[in-house]
Amino acid sequence: MQKALILSLIVGVFVVSCNMPANGAMDQKVATAAALTVEAALQAEAAQTTPTSLPPTATQVSTPTFTQPVISVGDVINCRKGPGTSYERITQIMPGETVNIVGFFPPNYWVVASKEGECWLSGEFTTPAGSFAAVPTVTAPPTPQGGAPKAATFPKNGWTFYCYSGQADITLSWNDNANNESGYRILRNGEAIAELPANSTYFAETISLLSGQSAAYQIQAYNSAGESVSATANIACP
Repeated sequence: MQKALILSLIVGVFVVSCNMPANGAMDQKVATAAALTVEAALQAEAAQTTPTSLPPTATQVSTPTFTQPVISVGDVINCRKGPGTSYERITQIMPGETVNIVGFFPPNYWVVASKEGECWLSGEFTTPAGSFAAVPTVTAPPTPQGGAPKAATFPKNGWTFYCYSGQADITLSWNDNANNESGYRILRNGEAIAELPANSTYFAETISLLSGQSAAYQIQAYNSAGESVSATANIACP
């Protein structure tokens, strides 16, 4: 429609110019008017056909979904009053059980809400899930002043051995009488030969032991306050 109107204007101006007297000055004015009219019409057409730029589409940012942080374990784990075996055990977390995480203590302890109340788990034996990165960091309770752990004791037949061809198979089992030990050390002839985690009750090894030779074993419980040693298990090959 706009283009037809422009064409009509051009034709009209041409017709008028043809019917005007043969006067040079008048012809020049008519020509100028025709040119201006056509230029104005063309500018109007160009303005209407120029595409309008659209504002850029805003980028949508997705909000992360929060999920309750929980912990599960692959084996029976002691849950204590603080970060370490020097703290009293509150309960045990069983395989397949999940508990909510309520706090984190660097570098690797979780505070969880168990059925017996809040307690502390070592992250070494646990698998966290959910939004655990948002869990607040907590401070540890004071270290208990319980002193050195109670010494382990050997029950009846608490050690056995089998001698053959200059060797001996040794097995030791003991009663875990402490609840604040950091771990156990196995002493052979007064020297530490192995270190076991807290709540351990068994050790076995094979050593060179000729006929007529003997070896003496002790179980040492320890924590930051000190250590205690069991009675001696004397083993001699006939």
